[in-house]
Amino acid sequence: MSADIAWWIAAFALMAVGLAGLVLPVIPGTPLLFAGFWLAAWIDGYAKVGGVTLGVLGVLALLAWVVDYVAAAAGVKRVGASGQAVAGALVGAVLGLAGGVVGLVVGPIAGAAVGEWIARRDARQAMRAGLAAGLGFVIAVAAKLGLAVAMLAVFAAAWLL
Repeated sequence: MSADIAWWIAAFALMAVGLAGLVLPVIPGTPLLFAGFWLAAWIDGYAKVGGVTLGVLGVLALLAWVVDYVAAAAGVKRVGASGQAVAGALVGAVLGLAGGVVGLVVGPIAGAAVGEWIARRDARQAMRAGLAAGLGFVIAVAAKLGLAVAMLAVFAAAWLL
């Protein structure tokens, strides 16, 4: 296998894992997607995708990364939840990986609710924290998917035009 083919396989693998990471909380999706785009541009000697395009892709990746963390924390904090609820949402997200797609959604909700219950022993507030974590997760995934589609469109336009 030639070196170019191996590099292209690596670039597409980074892109594929990056796309999966948009919904899997423990995989840094947009940074890996950006790395795949950068590697593809490098393989081509930056002939089709240059510095300006990579700069735009970098800004979009950074925005998606920020949205991921801000949306989840803001959702839980907005309902006045404790730091334990935020930590519980994170632990729930990691444990939820074992449950597939359902676990990815239910894990942060259950984790935030349990964390808030431990902090305050208030079932109503625990439920609010859990629902806020779930809503924050859904909003973050939708925003990351939108930004990833924008990244794909920018890369494709630069490559094809």
